[in-house]
Amino acid sequence: MTKAWPTEIRLKKDKKGLIVAFDDGSTYEFSAEFLRVTSPSAEVQGHHSSQKKTLGGKRDVEIMKVEPVGNYAVRLFFTDLHDSGYFTWDYFKNSGEAMDDIWAEYLERLKAEGLDRN
Repeated sequence: MTKAWPTEIRLKKDKKGLIVAFDDGSTYEFSAEFLRVTSPSAEVQGHHSSQKKTLGGKRDVEIMKVEPVGNYAVRLFFTDLHDSGYFTWDYFKNSGEAMDDIWAEYLERLKAEGLDRN
């Protein structure tokens, strides 16, 4: 089975979103907030699922820069100075396909932990 390969990665002019298109015809638009709170970094994901952190207050975060990492990922630099974690093509494809579920789960975790998006 051939994996989908990105054909375009474009930072929106307002820096509040990233558009990723794949060679299978799928295109996903990610908000900067979504990418920040689901970052694949150890800071957010931890080293074990029990260490996963829920980040609040990221509604206004922006992406300052997108930097390639080899042929498999990009590194995103956010206005809150977070810049660790490599966003792989699989991350974008899988997160794009499951975005609604991922976002709903995030909002539930925020509420459960008494946090908000502001």
